[in-house]
Amino acid sequence: MSDSILLERDGALARLTFNRPASLNAMDFEMGTRWRDLAHELTSDDTVGAIVLDAAGPAFCAGGDVVQMATSASEGSAITAMADVIHDGIRAFVESSIPMVASVQGAVAGGGLGLMLTADYVVASPRAVFVSKYANIGLTPDLGVSTLLPAAVGQRRALQLLLTDLTIDADTALDWGLVAEVVDQPGDRAEQIARSWLEGATGAFGQAKRLVRTGAHRPFAENLGDEARTIGAAFDTADSKNRVAAFAAASRTPRH
Repeated sequence: MSDSILLERDGALARLTFNRPASLNAMDFEMGTRWRDLAHELTSDDTVGAIVLDAAGPAFCAGGDVVQMATSASEGSAITAMADVIHDGIRAFVESSIPMVASVQGAVAGGGLGLMLTADYVVASPRAVFVSKYANIGLTPDLGVSTLLPAAVGQRRALQLLLTDLTIDADTALDWGLVAEVVDQPGDRAEQIARSWLEGATGAFGQAKRLVRTGAHRPFAENLGDEARTIGAAFDTADSKNRVAAFAAASRTPRH
C-alpha cells in the first residue's frame, strides 16, 4: 500500500495526511492516484462522519510535482490524464455530504491551493504562506484552483494571486477568507472542529456542506428543490426529531 497519503481511522473520524515531506508534499502521479482512490473509498463509506486533511513536514502542499513532470519525459496528454485523476478525487470530496477540515502548517503553492480548498473549513498556522507560482513555470491553474479559489476569496483577489508573484501570509489569508482561523496549533484545532461535527447533528452538518458546495454551479430552482427534499429527509431522522422536540420543549418553558 502506498504511503504517499496516510489514512487513519478513529471511529467516524478519518484523517488523511499528505506524506511526501521531502518533496514538500507535491503530488506526483502515484500520489494523485492514491488521492482519487481514498476519496472514493471514504465518500462511499456511510460510517465516515468527518475528515481531517493535514500534511507531514514543513509544507502543506506544493501542488503538482514539477520535478517529476520535468524528468519523466511526459507529454501534455499525460499531464491532462493525471489532472483528471486528481480532479476526480476533488469532485468526490467536494460533492459529498462529509465535512472536511484542513490543518495547514506551512507553505501552500499552486495546485496545493485547490487541494486545501477541497476542505470546507481551513485552519492555518501563523507560519503558513500561500502563493500561486503557475505563471512562473508557464502553466495554468489546475486541481480546482480556477473555481475554488475565486469562490473563497473573490475573482479579483484570485487574479491577484494567479497573475502576479504575490505571496500572502496567514493573516492576509484570514482577511481574504482563504482560511477560517489562524492558530498556533492548527492540527489540534482541526481535530476539535471535526469532533464537534461528530458530536453534534452530524447528518445535518454534512448535508449543509453538500448544499453549499454544489449549489453554486446549478440553477437556482434546482437548488431550491434540493433544499426542500433535504430538509424534509432530515426532519424524518431520529436525530432531528429528538432535537426539534427538545427545542420545542425549551421554547415552552416559562422564562423569568
